[in-house]
Amino acid sequence: MNASPTIRPPQSVADFSREEWVEMRLIHTFMRYARPALHSALVLLVVMVAILYRHVDPLALGLWATATAVVTLSRYGVISIYQRNLVGVSGPPLRAFMARYGWTWPASAMAWGASMFIYFLKAPIYDQFLCMVVLVGMAGFAVGTFSSWLPCFRSYVNGLGISVVIALLYELVKEGGLPSTFNTYGMLALVVIYWAVIRVSGQRFHEVQRVNLELQYDNSTLIKSLTEQSRAALEAVEIKNRFIASAAHDLRQPVHALDLYAGWLAAEPEFVEQITPKIVRSTKAVNDLFNSLFDLAGLEADPLRVNPQEVDLAVLLQDLEAQYAPFARERSLRLRVRGATGQIRSDPVLLQRLVGNLLSNALRNTHRGGVLMAVRRRRGVPCIEIWDTGVGIAKEHQQAIFQEFYRIPLQGTEEGFGLGLAIVSRLSEALGHPIGLASRAGRGSVFWVELRG
Repeated sequence: MNASPTIRPPQSVADFSREEWVEMRLIHTFMRYARPALHSALVLLVVMVAILYRHVDPLALGLWATATAVVTLSRYGVISIYQRNLVGVSGPPLRAFMARYGWTWPASAMAWGASMFIYFLKAPIYDQFLCMVVLVGMAGFAVGTFSSWLPCFRSYVNGLGISVVIALLYELVKEGGLPSTFNTYGMLALVVIYWAVIRVSGQRFHEVQRVNLELQYDNSTLIKSLTEQSRAALEAVEIKNRFIASAAHDLRQPVHALDLYAGWLAAEPEFVEQITPKIVRSTKAVNDLFNSLFDLAGLEADPLRVNPQEVDLAVLLQDLEAQYAPFARERSLRLRVRGATGQIRSDPVLLQRLVGNLLSNALRNTHRGGVLMAVRRRRGVPCIEIWDTGVGIAKEHQQAIFQEFYRIPLQGTEEGFGLGLAIVSRLSEALGHPIGLASRAGRGSVFWVELRG
């Protein structure tokens, strides 16, 4: 059985540079027209043999027809290789294919041009005329079918022109002088002029095709850019709407509580000791929300200025432990730190903010047990890991938690405003430190930061 052609997924304009895409399309256009051209060549070969077999040397005609058929069939083989392995391919493999098999086109052209040795000044004038019309038609046909790929077009036309000119020069030498009728000289002049015209026509047709393809590429790129901008604008509107709705929801409760506590305090000042802590908690909730919003707005409005330098991992983890240990004690959690010696290159301030947000998120969503912060290697890359024994994150939520205002709709994850991990995502992109996550609902989570660079 014949092997079925290799099927490759379609490649979009975005996968290539402008020149690569245009070159790929030109070669594929060239190969698309190659097989119909061969069908025509086989038919013309039969026609020429039928015209000449009674009027020229049968042996010479047979040798020429055999050689021409072999070259034509070899071009069928080349096209089969292309269709089996290279449809949809671009770049070096496609150029290598054309460089390896491009010789079959000039070889075929020279074989056809060599027919002049068989019939010129040997067959009846009417038969000569018909055979020359075939050669003229093949040269003109090449402008529309082969000019997509200029190297093959030029070599094909040159092969045809050179072989015809050699045949005419051979007849001039054989005649041994100036023919009385000037027929051969006139024929030679016409061939050279037509040869030049075909080359110029092919060049211009090729340029037209190239310009059209470049316009297609530019239009596709522009459409893709506009589509992405429209999508980004719609996403921005969606984020803004979510921002307004979420901020209003998150602010309503603590502000309403402040109003109630203030009214209570004004009506019954003797309860100041009981009311004051409640006012402090409500005020802290409002402040925390505004601080998170300002942090996120600052990251989006003003691109982060990263100041990479050597960061001591042991010092970084000690600072984070000192900062979050009181919060862990307040929640009756155990915060453990397993440091590591060594240094990495990063921005110490931004890296501390990134890991601090992960640590704060872990402590907020853990109600029993504790949190572990450690430095370990994953696939040879040092990573800061944050392990917790909290409520965990189901798989369907693990991508969405890095979006603004996204909170998992489960009991035990209501604290916070859904902004901490969004800030982590922004910091991760700015620093070039990818973040990872593994979690199971009800079993806890681990976040890690890859310290590349």
